[in-house]
Parts: sequence; structure tokens; C-alpha cells
Amino acid sequence: MSKHFFTDTTVLLGRSLRHITRSPDTIITTAIMPIAMMLMFVYVFGGAIRTGSEPYVNYMLPGILLITVASGIAYTAYRLFMDMRGGIFERFQSMPTARSSVLWAHVLTSLVANLISLVVVTLVALLMGFRSGAGVAAWLSVAGLLILFTLALTWIAVIPGLSAKTMEGASAFSYPLIFLPFLSSAFVPTDTMPGPLRVFAENQPVTSIVNAIRALFTEQPVGTDIWIALAWCVGILIVAYAFAMNTYRRKIS
Repeated sequence: MSKHFFTDTTVLLGRSLRHITRSPDTIITTAIMPIAMMLMFVYVFGGAIRTGSEPYVNYMLPGILLITVASGIAYTAYRLFMDMRGGIFERFQSMPTARSSVLWAHVLTSLVANLISLVVVTLVALLMGFRSGAGVAAWLSVAGLLILFTLALTWIAVIPGLSAKTMEGASAFSYPLIFLPFLSSAFVPTDTMPGPLRVFAENQPVTSIVNAIRALFTEQPVGTDIWIALAWCVGILIVAYAFAMNTYRRKIS
């Protein structure tokens, strides 16, 4: 790692964040779809879905938060694609900058933008009746889990951002990730699902992450879900980072 890595990353992060502040519509757009889903599920379908005594908005908010992240990372892939097409990477490579600092700047920008979107969605959920008696430690645990999840998905986004041939192809990868929470415990209990689908739903990463966040919000015992969720997030992060860096090295070599 270059001795200038942190300095270079900070400078390039400032550049990326300025782009975000000049076009806040990306954050607004990212938040609009999850908010629309939340409104639809709570006020249209919520009365028909039985999830116990708690309000349905409490039950489904963890899944909506994950969908918010999955929506937001599409912009990371898009911004990377535009930088690749515009020759920004080649320009920085001709300068004495750390090679990976450009990627880390995009990743950290994605993290900041997604955290803002998550706060906006949570505020709307509070207006819709979401309530939690969770303490500071539980909220910090939720934040930590969401940060890990965002980093894992952002490094996945880096791969199509660097390798896609078209702008549409760069962001289209996020669609399966947005759809994945619908095949989990995010909106309905998994025990209502048919056999094969239930097996898949109970053994995919979104379910354990949703269950862990839901338990933290409701002050229930988290059990093994938190460790399974962390294992999924860290595992995906490591694999995605390795593939992303390999793709980056091939692109700039």
C-alpha cells in the first residue's frame, strides 16, 4: 500500500462527495423507491399480512433498509463506469497517486450516500408509526451491520462498474439484489412459504441480516442470527473485494 494512500483517498473522496452534493437527486431517487414500497406494503398489503402483534411497519422496515442499500449501489457502478469511459482512471495513473485510492474514494462515497438515504427512509418510517425501544447499543449494532452490508454490496458494484460495456449494463446488476429481500423473511414469515422456497429463504444472507436487525429493534434475543449475518457480510465483502481488485488491475495494466 502506498504511503500516500490515505491522503490520496481523502482528496479523491472529497472530489466524489462534491459530485454528490451537486446532484442530490441521486440520493432522493435512491430513497424514493424504498419509501414507495414501504407505503404500498404498509397501507395496501399490511392489513392482510399476519406478523404478530407488532405494527407491520416495524416488521418490514429491516428489509426496506436493505433494499435502500441495494438501490443506492447502482449509482456507484454508474459513477465508476462514467469515470472509466471518461479516462479519469488513466489520468490518475499518470500521477503519483496510490492505485487503489480511486476505488476506495468511490466506495466511501457510496457508503456516505447510502447512510444518508437510510436515515431518510428511517425518518419516513417513524412518520408512518415505526417505533423501537432499542437502546444506543442496539442502534449502533444495527448501524454497524448496515455499514458492513453496504460495503459488501458496494464492492460487488465495483466489478460491473469497471467491466461493463454500457451504462445500462453497469447498473442492471443491482436488480437481482433488490429482488432478493422478497425471497426472505423481510415481508412475510418464511414458515408461510412452500417447501423449496422456504429452504432457500431461510438459508440466504438477507434473512439472517433482516432477522438480526428486527431482533435488535424489538429488544428480542438475537441468537445466532447476528453471527450468521456478520459471517455473510464479511464473507461477501472479502470475495467481492478480491474480484474487484483483480478486475481493476486487469483494466489499468
